[in-house]
Order: sequence, then structure tokens, then C-alpha cells
Amino acid sequence: MTIFRPDGKYGFVCSSFIPETKVIDAKSHEVVATIEQASPFSSNIAATPDGKQVWFTLKDIGKTQVFRAESPFDMVATLDTGPITNHVNIVRNRNGQFAYITVGGENVVKVYSTADKPELLATIPTGELPHGIWPSGDGTRVYVALENGTGVNAIDALAEKVIARIAGGQSSQALAYVPEAVPEGDGMTNLVPIGDAGLAAHIRMGPSGAKPATAPTTVTVNNQGLLDLLQAAVTGLKPKTNYRLALAEHRSKPYGKIEPLIAFTTNPAGAAIVAALGPLRRVVAGPPNQADRRYLIIVPGDLSPNKSKTTTSGSEPLQVQLE
Repeated sequence: MTIFRPDGKYGFVCSSFIPETKVIDAKSHEVVATIEQASPFSSNIAATPDGKQVWFTLKDIGKTQVFRAESPFDMVATLDTGPITNHVNIVRNRNGQFAYITVGGENVVKVYSTADKPELLATIPTGELPHGIWPSGDGTRVYVALENGTGVNAIDALAEKVIARIAGGQSSQALAYVPEAVPEGDGMTNLVPIGDAGLAAHIRMGPSGAKPATAPTTVTVNNQGLLDLLQAAVTGLKPKTNYRLALAEHRSKPYGKIEPLIAFTTNPAGAAIVAALGPLRRVVAGPPNQADRRYLIIVPGDLSPNKSKTTTSGSEPLQVQLE
């Protein structure tokens, strides 16, 4: 991703594959500095309106880094923002200037000061897997796309709380706010109902006996027509470890047969975004007495190609479907 300093002098380009952010002189088109990233996977970058700082997120290790937007472009801070740290944007209003960061593994937006020593000022619960974030033109509202929540949250940036949920489509990952985009009318022209795209099952997973409200893993199963797209924002596991997302016959012991869906490896923060495709919404969200009803579980190990079905022997679930 690329962002420019407000005066247009420099462009800042973060990387999702190598641990480097480049600074480019916009006039000469030459790289004038290289900033070392703490990890290779930066998914988002933002520059402060005062032209003093650049913030970028590191999704794979759950951190956010801040460096100065002028030579020598030295590092200001490396912040532990949380697993599945997604996007960052800068908000400026009558209360000051702030960095808003979406943290998918905790389902919150974290608000930081943009001082020389950034401080965490507020944590705002949002719902399932907040991703894209953008302020209104006057900085009084902040809009957050919920990747697993089928919609957008509106935050009152002065009160630092969610004030509305706007219905939206599936798996939202980014959004932008355009001031004065609707100079007249109610802005509803050409909009149509979401229809079947709004059909989704929302599931929480965690250790057996955990409360759904505090479960570390959220799952959404979106209708795709004949098939459904399952996406799990998995957190709370060991870093850099192999696991399987699977279906079990029963929610609790004895779990019965396990039918593996997909194997995955957690990132250095013990998290992962896991996706699977199939006729899954009815299976995992149907009534308990449904003949083909199954429950999502996470078990250790990779997915062996010659073991499509197994029992829970030696594969005790680490997380189970709670609701």
C-alpha cells in the first residue's frame, strides 16, 4: 500500500512480503530511505495530517510501528496492538489528533495519541473482525468495516463509542469516506436490498466451557449460492503451529468422528484467517436434532491426505463451537 505525506513531498510504500517500507521522493521518483519493518506483512499505512508521522500495521505479529515523516525517518515506536492488527487511519477533530487501529483478534478499535510517545487512550468494542477504517471529513465519525460482521459500524469519535450498525455486504475489508458525496437527496438512489448476500451464520469458538462473549475465535459462514464461504478469525493458539479446522459429530465429549475441512498454520501472534468452501451454513448452524448437524472444532496437527476422517483419539479439540 502507498500513502503520501499531506504536502505531497514523499510517498511511503509498505510491504506485505519483505520487512521494508520505502520512502520515495515524489518529485524525483527516487527511493530516499528504507525503514525496517518488524515483520514482512504490513497490510496498511497512514500519514498524520500534520505531516509529522507515518503509522503502519503488522498483521502477522500483532504490532503497529510509527516513524517520522521527515528525514532521517527514524522510528518513533513499536506498539503491541494485538492479534490480527488490520488497518490504521488518522482522525483529527476538536479533541486532537489520534490513530485508530482495527484489531480483528480482539474485535476492537484501539485509539492512540500521536505524540512522540504514543499512548493507548481508548479501546472500542466493534463486533466480528473489524478491518477497514475511515473517518468522516470533520473527524466526528469513524466508520469500521466488519469483515465477519456483514456490515459497517459508525463510531462517535468524540464519545469514543459505537452508535450505529449499517447493513452491508459480505467480508468487508476496506472502505472510504467521501465528504459531500451526496450534495442533495437522501443518498439512497440506485441502492437495492442485499438479498441472499445477507444470509450468514455467525459462530464463536473457544476452549470447552468458555463463554461466547469472551471467545477468541469468530466465524462467519456466508451464502454464496450453491455453496457457502466459511471464514474464521482464529486467535488464542500457539504461534507458528499446525492446526486443523474440522467438523465433529457432537459439540462435547464424545466428539465422535472428525471431518477435517482445512489445515492452517498460525502466525507469530498465534492467529490466522482460515477459509473453507462448501455446503456448510446449514450443517454448522442448523437445529441440534438435524440429521447432518455438525460442530466446528480446532484440533492440533496438519491435514494428512490419506486421513480424510478420523476420531478424536489423540486430537482433543483446543477450541469448540460455543454457539
